[in-house]
Amino acid sequence: MAKKENSVSEKIKEVAKDVYDKIRLIKQPQLEMPIRALSNVEYDDDEGYFKLLRKVKARTLTASTIKTFAQTLRMMSLSKNLIETSDIATKREAYYVSKNWGDARFKEQVESDTVMDDVEAMMQVNREQIGFIPEEKGGDVAGELVVLDKDADTGKEIRIDCTKFGSGAYSVPSSVEELKFETKAKFVLAIETAGMFQRLVKHNYWKKANCILISMGGVPTRSCRRFIRKLSDDKKLPVYVFTDGDPYGFGSIYRTLKVGSGNAAHINEFFCVPRAQFIGITPQDIIDYKLPTHPLKEVDVKKIKDLIKNDPFIKHHRQWQKALEQMAKMKVRAEQQALAKWGLNYVIDQYLPDKIKDQKTWLP
Repeated sequence: MAKKENSVSEKIKEVAKDVYDKIRLIKQPQLEMPIRALSNVEYDDDEGYFKLLRKVKARTLTASTIKTFAQTLRMMSLSKNLIETSDIATKREAYYVSKNWGDARFKEQVESDTVMDDVEAMMQVNREQIGFIPEEKGGDVAGELVVLDKDADTGKEIRIDCTKFGSGAYSVPSSVEELKFETKAKFVLAIETAGMFQRLVKHNYWKKANCILISMGGVPTRSCRRFIRKLSDDKKLPVYVFTDGDPYGFGSIYRTLKVGSGNAAHINEFFCVPRAQFIGITPQDIIDYKLPTHPLKEVDVKKIKDLIKNDPFIKHHRQWQKALEQMAKMKVRAEQQALAKWGLNYVIDQYLPDKIKDQKTWLP
């Protein structure tokens, strides 16, 4: 990733020069970028993540595209400046910077976010490498882990012991590339909800199970995914993922963590977590543990059908297809907190020990 970052500025110059040269020759310049969608990815179990296929979209300079074309070039220019001055900008700041771009300014942030994603895909790097950082934090961490960071002013190493935060937790920073780790933990447990994370922290589950707890807070941010990936790779740790038993937990939260997404297919290689295994609430768990449920909503039913029909990862794994088909037939979903039916700490005393011990209950 560092090598790619060093070349981004030069690549931006190359693209800009090509546009300039074509305009001088009175030709229509084009900006090409890969199509970021599930329809343009493939899943290979050996690779372990969604890989981009070769479909691209071209943005040609015409009367109807002139504004978007200009916005793309201005965003590239802003990125080049950030890289060369070792500065950063949040997505929101980038939107406000555009207010000085005259007719090329963005009306809404969703427009600037889309153009930023296009530039990222065009350069084949992640957003942080072109100078832009997310607004949201990465995730919370507790347990048997020492994070080795650096003081920004002195460059000296800082040791952050994730067992020493009391009832709190260490927050994953927006950029994690320079972090190193020390741990004797046996595994990482990535948890969907902050509430369940807090319960496990409160009762020191990490100490009992000798693990590292990470709260994803729904679909994990890029920095959270990158943090888990680096930790898993550096320390050869398996990653167990604990989500609600619903199509969103399966096909958005878990799938995105394990193999990436269609929208970010150009960087999935760095952000997916191939060692991840699903130990969360399955349709069979709903039956075996006699869990309270909620009816599937229309959006849930649609999500199940879409996953089975269109998602390359789900289509690759018959176990996931069967689980989703079972859920559709049952017409119900269940939350992590439904385990509290058997006692507030049943998840600690019974459910997680059972699941971690019995790999037959896992999903790939």
